[in-house]
Amino acid sequence: MANNLVIRALKANSKSFDLSSKKMTQVPKSVARLTHVLTLYLNNNYLTTLPVELQTLQSLTELNLGNNSLEEIPSVLRYLNSLKKLYLFGNHITRLPPEVLEGLHHLTLLNLNHNRITVLPPEMKSLSNIETLSLLDNQLEELPVEIGFLKKMVEINLTNNKLARLPKQIYSLSQLARLYLARNNLTELQEGIIGLMKLRVLDVAGNRLSMFPVDFQFLTLNELLCEGNPFVKSKLMESVQAVEVLSLKELSARQILVEDKSRFGVVHKAQSYHPGLSLLLADWGSCSLCLQPFLTTWLECVRFVNLRKDMKMRSSQTIPVRVQLCSYKCFNKSGHSYYGVASV
Repeated sequence: MANNLVIRALKANSKSFDLSSKKMTQVPKSVARLTHVLTLYLNNNYLTTLPVELQTLQSLTELNLGNNSLEEIPSVLRYLNSLKKLYLFGNHITRLPPEVLEGLHHLTLLNLNHNRITVLPPEMKSLSNIETLSLLDNQLEELPVEIGFLKKMVEINLTNNKLARLPKQIYSLSQLARLYLARNNLTELQEGIIGLMKLRVLDVAGNRLSMFPVDFQFLTLNELLCEGNPFVKSKLMESVQAVEVLSLKELSARQILVEDKSRFGVVHKAQSYHPGLSLLLADWGSCSLCLQPFLTTWLECVRFVNLRKDMKMRSSQTIPVRVQLCSYKCFNKSGHSYYGVASV
């Protein structure tokens, strides 16, 4: 039957070819003759691999292999250089072969939902044109830092995985508009989320978050889903300490960070000769009150942000956002709305 369909498609010069739901265990090699086809549907079958002959499909831009029995991405796909959309949902895939990913540099959409993937290899950075990446319902425990290379990314769906944290590099995806992280094991969102200035939808429901990161309220979100997190509950606290004793390391670091603000200063120029110092100072922060830099957060506080009032969203929900202060001196100043955190 499949061969007859191939003959008909050849005669009609069809741009789309559908072999979905045919109960196939193998793809007929004759499909390789359809060199003019742009879209190929092989979903809802029992395929475990693809014949190497399919590398002739150099015009193919969309391939649907969803709901089959694949355990990894078929190696022949590395030769399909025109492929833009690849659907592999509902298989038994556990790994992504690096050599295949390196051949899919024109891919804009990759759907790997409902598989068994535990690790994304560093070679993910080869998907330089990817805009939509979906890995809903897998077993991912971490993301590679190389995800920061995917500069055209618009949507990432990582719902229902085992992620305990996100790499900071994900915040360099300046085009990212939708980020789905529901039902993972996240205990915090790394600082720097303000880098996602085009983010409009964020779903972090069903995680273990106690509060949102610094400057979260400056995002221009349209939708925030965050139910099912053990957000911190706080009461207003007065400091029992008026001053603190900073270590020599902290005092030195703060002075260096102040001097480093001048790109033409001696300190800034000297760092090129001391890479260890640059690494040490890489995670500096800025006090929310006095705006002075520090190396170590001396006091972590929280402010409560109303989504409607402060972020112009429809919801009237109030969320906790982390605030970093450099000293008790700042915390004890009057006129701010920052609370010390105390579980109640």
